[in-house]
Amino acid sequence: MEVLYSSTRNSGLKITASQAILKGLSDDGGLFVPDHIPALDRPLKELAGRPYRDIAYEVMKLYLTDFTEEELKTCIERAYDSKFDTKEIVPVTEAEGVYYLELFHGSTIAFKDMALSILPHLMITSAKKNHVKNEIVILTATSGDTGKAALAGFAGVEGTKIIVFYPKNGVSPIQEKQMVTQKGSNTYVVGIRGNFDDAQNGVKAIFNDRQLAGEMEAAGLQFSSANSINIGRLVPQIVYYVYAYAQLLHDGKISDGEKINVVVPTGNFGNILAAFYAKNMGVPIGKLICASNENKVLYDFFTTGKYDRNREFVLTSSPSMDILISSNLERLIYRIAGDDAGKNTQLMESLSKAGSYEITEQMKVQLSDFYGGYASEEETAKRIKEMYENTGYIIDTHTAVASAVYRKYVAKTGDKTVTVIASTASPFKFSRSVMHAIDGKYDTMSDFELVDELSEIGKVPVPGAIEEIRTAPVVHDHVCDKTEMKTVVKRFLGID
Repeated sequence: MEVLYSSTRNSGLKITASQAILKGLSDDGGLFVPDHIPALDRPLKELAGRPYRDIAYEVMKLYLTDFTEEELKTCIERAYDSKFDTKEIVPVTEAEGVYYLELFHGSTIAFKDMALSILPHLMITSAKKNHVKNEIVILTATSGDTGKAALAGFAGVEGTKIIVFYPKNGVSPIQEKQMVTQKGSNTYVVGIRGNFDDAQNGVKAIFNDRQLAGEMEAAGLQFSSANSINIGRLVPQIVYYVYAYAQLLHDGKISDGEKINVVVPTGNFGNILAAFYAKNMGVPIGKLICASNENKVLYDFFTTGKYDRNREFVLTSSPSMDILISSNLERLIYRIAGDDAGKNTQLMESLSKAGSYEITEQMKVQLSDFYGGYASEEETAKRIKEMYENTGYIIDTHTAVASAVYRKYVAKTGDKTVTVIASTASPFKFSRSVMHAIDGKYDTMSDFELVDELSEIGKVPVPGAIEEIRTAPVVHDHVCDKTEMKTVVKRFLGID
């Protein structure tokens, strides 16, 4: 059955998957959502033990219904190849009786690789399907991981340019080095004086600028997005939750039909929304445990039903979650509002103007699948240290937030359901915070000395993504105020 896509702010709009991927964001400012969540058409026991690429096809074919089998399989083969440092693509590692879904074995050692390895191929295929002659300009904001993963995906891809904005003092040193050393004549990286929400708001404003869109069209250019607002990012993320269940089934860790809980560290809500979609496709998921850091806007939302970004922005050791406007939550709000675009638009306008909104009691009832928790900086560091001392397994700061929240969840509820934790980044990406948590004696070491020490004590090799930036020269040194983002974009594109 064909799946079409509507805007969360105009349910009457119906476009194909390829059109939604190309646009990224709807003209009305809404996010594209499928007109229905398709059910898996293969029993999970048939998927047990199947390679990641096979499961990717079985899931993605149900959402990207205007792609041919050959087109989709070609995109998948090109995405999940030797860029990943393990043949499983996504290993499942057991530690302390919990299963860690290692989503960081791609070329930039973070979970964003899982979707951003395939998005360029989906986008180019979509452009051909829709006879697009314009050059596609990927415009994206990053809190640290999306930027490098998108740059790596689109670098050198013919018919595209990519411009990435990041908060200048809001990412880890390794994250910044990964971005500013990115090669490729079609790549541009800019640090802004502000936080991630400033960068994301600036990007959204540029997308919604009708005059600029006209100037772009005249120059043979058009914008699209690699942020998690793009449905081409969300659909590939659903795959690894289906894969995790199938793998646990294959390994005899669960029986067919047995429920699992899933814990996801998230700021922008896309990664846990993908788990929600997997659950609604038929994967037996019980609780969706949403783990926040000290920017606990999502925790407060699930606790009270009120979303309120009017609060102090905290810089934490888990910077990819330092977000106060969780863009993908809009997709869930639209759903629990009964696919009522008018109601959703009203709430989003309240968020834009007043910085907050509150859902109805009827909508709150539909959030029963979710559980919100958060971990302080102290709890996050303690979890890294405990995990290492108890098992020798080293986790990054974001994964530690999820692990700490999970332990508090079990203590509070007594729920011992088999649990998968989304491990969203390699500890090497946040080596300073991770090593400080393990022992303060490491604080005097340089970033790359810390990397080598982490490798030694964790008994794991240094990832290629880190080795390649040790001596790489800085290629991008642009910095601007948040008010100058549009000017910078026009200058890069030669339309100023």
